[in-house]
Amino acid sequence: MLNPNLVILYVNDARRSTDFYTGLLDCVPVEATEDFALFALNPAFRLGVWARSDVQPKVGGTQLSGGGEIAIPVADAAQVDALYADWSARQIALAQAPVMMDFGYTFTVLDPDGHRLRVYAPAMRN
Repeated sequence: MLNPNLVILYVNDARRSTDFYTGLLDCVPVEATEDFALFALNPAFRLGVWARSDVQPKVGGTQLSGGGEIAIPVADAAQVDALYADWSARQIALAQAPVMMDFGYTFTVLDPDGHRLRVYAPAMRN
């Protein structure tokens, strides 16, 4: 069985995105160049940001804004609200204010390139 463990976001400015994710995730990259940064978020998952201009083969289109999202689960609604308050204070672009949805309590923000970051507390299932 395959076990994917890395998501790479194509970005317009790798340094800007590296700074954004360093602050947002409170994590320094384990690897960083002018055009790429790699964050080891836990033993099973890594996040990369790669300058769109350096990706091979070349990326089609100009931007994939809104085409997907990174979901970040938290323990409860209080953590959702705390992160929402923190990220709002940092003036991170808001896509969706905290709301209860079928899967749980959630909000969504956008990184500098329009990639979605969703924080959620899973709904209790009976």
